[in-house]
Amino acid sequence: MTTTTRDPNRALWEAWARGEQTPAWETLATEPDGVETVRVDEPAGLWLRPPDAPAGPVILAIHGGGFISGSGTTHRRMFGHLARAAGVNTFAVEYGLVPKHVFPSQLDTVTAAYRWLLGSGVGPIAVAGDSCGATLAIGLAVRVREEGLPIPASLMLMSAWADLDADGTSYDKGSDPFFTRELVRGLAAGYLAGADPHDPLAAPVYADLRGLPPTYLQVGAEEALLDDSRRLVRRMRAAGVEVRLDEFPGQVHTFQMAAGRTRVADEAVGEAGSWLRSTLVK
Repeated sequence: MTTTTRDPNRALWEAWARGEQTPAWETLATEPDGVETVRVDEPAGLWLRPPDAPAGPVILAIHGGGFISGSGTTHRRMFGHLARAAGVNTFAVEYGLVPKHVFPSQLDTVTAAYRWLLGSGVGPIAVAGDSCGATLAIGLAVRVREEGLPIPASLMLMSAWADLDADGTSYDKGSDPFFTRELVRGLAAGYLAGADPHDPLAAPVYADLRGLPPTYLQVGAEEALLDDSRRLVRRMRAAGVEVRLDEFPGQVHTFQMAAGRTRVADEAVGEAGSWLRSTLVK
């Protein structure tokens, strides 16, 4: 593994803010050593299998991308690093994108993948997600709790998008080069397609969070969505959820995507993997 001090994640957001299409998102992370990738067609996704993973525990990983982009391919390397750090088999689920697919289609897809895992005899199951993947992770946990299904063993959320109104004051602070309030509200409008932005299954800050499993959040201290994580943590604590928040100085949105290239991404992914393993392997 080659770790550098350069920040390719920030460079990507700066390039995207200029309207450039490169670098490709999936190239930010290095290849995770020894992780086997197996594609699954139904439900669509990728199994990421690190060496010597135990047979039972699984991480269901949900990619970000603002509901308009992202896939198992874009996140394969980062989730592969997470799988290796946890030492746990990981299923990176794929879902349809806006504008063809809108709320609650994405939530339906990831919930179906969770039910599929439950029915396959694996477990316990943790759920991890970045950005809108974290939005879906919380929505999934709330939905299965309401349906009386076993809830996930834990939730691991990176740069969580929790407030579809984009009301956080952190949009006006920090050094985030890409995520403006206007851009995020536009992404939310496309996803909602007329649905209520306060629907508890769409916007985690309005959900009933009681009874959710232990949750670990990581967020960049310079990113526009910083207040989303802080607000979500306050609501979780008020609901009695065991929750941890780590803020990483100098970092912007989904900095963990640079796993293998920056020390801070490696440390964050390593800590996330260790924490996930502690909730899955007893």
